[in-house]
Amino acid sequence: MTQTIDERYRHWFDCLDEADRTDLAGIVGDAREDAFYRELAFGTGGLRGKLGLGPNRMNVYTVGKATQGLADYLNANFEKPMVALCRDTRHGSEEFVRRAAEVLAGNGVKSFLYERVEPTPALSFAVRELKCSAGVNITASHNPAAYNGYKVYGADGCQITVNAAKAIQAAIDPVDCFDGVKAMPFDAALSQGIVQRVPERVLDRYIEETLKCSTGEGCSSLKVVYTPLHGVGLECVGRVLDAIHVAEVVKVTEQCVPNGDFPTCPFPNPEIREALELGLKYCDEVKPDLLLATDPDADRVGIALPHGGEYKLLSGNEVGLLLLDFLAEKAGEGGHDLGRKVACTTIVSAPMADDLARARGFELRRTLTGFKFIGEQIGVLEHQGREGDFLMGFEESYGYLAGASVRDKDAVVASMLICELAAHWKAKGCDLYEAMQVLYANYGFWGSALLSQAYEGPQGAVDMASMMHGLRAKSPSEIAGLLVSEVIDYIAIAPMPCVNPSDVQSLPAADVVELRLEDGSRVLFRPSGTEPKAKAYVFAKGANRVEADEKLAALSATAKNILEGNR
Repeated sequence: MTQTIDERYRHWFDCLDEADRTDLAGIVGDAREDAFYRELAFGTGGLRGKLGLGPNRMNVYTVGKATQGLADYLNANFEKPMVALCRDTRHGSEEFVRRAAEVLAGNGVKSFLYERVEPTPALSFAVRELKCSAGVNITASHNPAAYNGYKVYGADGCQITVNAAKAIQAAIDPVDCFDGVKAMPFDAALSQGIVQRVPERVLDRYIEETLKCSTGEGCSSLKVVYTPLHGVGLECVGRVLDAIHVAEVVKVTEQCVPNGDFPTCPFPNPEIREALELGLKYCDEVKPDLLLATDPDADRVGIALPHGGEYKLLSGNEVGLLLLDFLAEKAGEGGHDLGRKVACTTIVSAPMADDLARARGFELRRTLTGFKFIGEQIGVLEHQGREGDFLMGFEESYGYLAGASVRDKDAVVASMLICELAAHWKAKGCDLYEAMQVLYANYGFWGSALLSQAYEGPQGAVDMASMMHGLRAKSPSEIAGLLVSEVIDYIAIAPMPCVNPSDVQSLPAADVVELRLEDGSRVLFRPSGTEPKAKAYVFAKGANRVEADEKLAALSATAKNILEGNR
């Protein structure tokens, strides 16, 4: 039976110790309603939420409940399940990962825990390398300090599938987070060997596999400023850039200190300029070719570069396209049959990738949003004995991957390849901004924007669902003066053809609505899978840069009104 907010609050109050009760009593008004109106939803991204007390918050009780459900699922589906564990530098991460290990141990599930904070892709690698049944990473990626999360991986090293998420949620639902969780004290579990440390050789193997993805492009003339944004990237990114002999890597000292408060960048998201400001100050002094910034769990990377007396930031789409073009060129030069190569991106990423694939002659597969779907495509190739044909994957939110040993976006391999990309174009007398202008000239001018609208609390969830329903019930016939030529509702999508017409790729249902316009421009709307907000992805096509930018501004204004419910 569904509990009311007051009933949930009373249950928590009765079960907490005196210190937590005092903290709980201080949560009042809207904050109490938001903390108790629901349980944290478990999806393909696991859990993510604000830190604090309550069932709609990240705390040791909700982590314990989720882990009990995960353990029940694993014990029901695997003979002797094992789990790899990792954490980032956020508040609560060490406490939460220990709690996960304790609950797994209490249910007879062996776990391997990284000794230090390590990147998300190193967790994906460890799941596969140690032949684990699952993985758990305690991280909230690029969210502000008030958030943390619980990201779950399957035995293939991908974030869990929709079906697995539903099954784990079904196992979590009946668990009482106070009385229904079995656990073994951490030190006892460690001494008995049911919790073990991930061997150092696993991280060494991860670095070794990363370096196998190098194109061999010399970086001995390249100067780089690097920042991990107070997160976990320093060790692995540093090792890889040293290995490819980048001439000079200047580290942003203040941001090399792990700190869950993110004191120098309150929004540690490498997509936004504010997160890079301290790094850019370093750039003013040392005059590098490139600034690299990895997000706190080192699965995404943003860049900036000097051009025309200022520092230009390239978008995730632009970097993805440059890498795609670069790796295709390198594969061709290496004698590979590009007709067998497969690249992957998502339905909300750069439309230009289709044109690039046609011109270069490789296959492009589009997946739903979420790198797990790109990881699944590597698994399909692996099953066919073709994992070597995987060229790369990218998504618009600054996630990139090459190689088949990791099945999630990877800022470590991406940092290496971006340096080689920059060195490649530097040898031609161009920076990466100029290189992107070459691609625009070859494949057409596009502008892109990502918009978001917060929908907090219980009423916010209702309003967001209403906005999406309105798009389906009565889609606009035009946007900013451009006719809508096609409406694609991904909840009931027919099989969508890949670039290669002999192949047909079916996409699972998803809460996404795409509006394609008469000139090839498009706008896509979807709720965020991990945060209480909706997103709009805007792509504007123009005959030149000015026209593309003007269309982008007009389309973005209309998309913003739709997101806000003002149609």
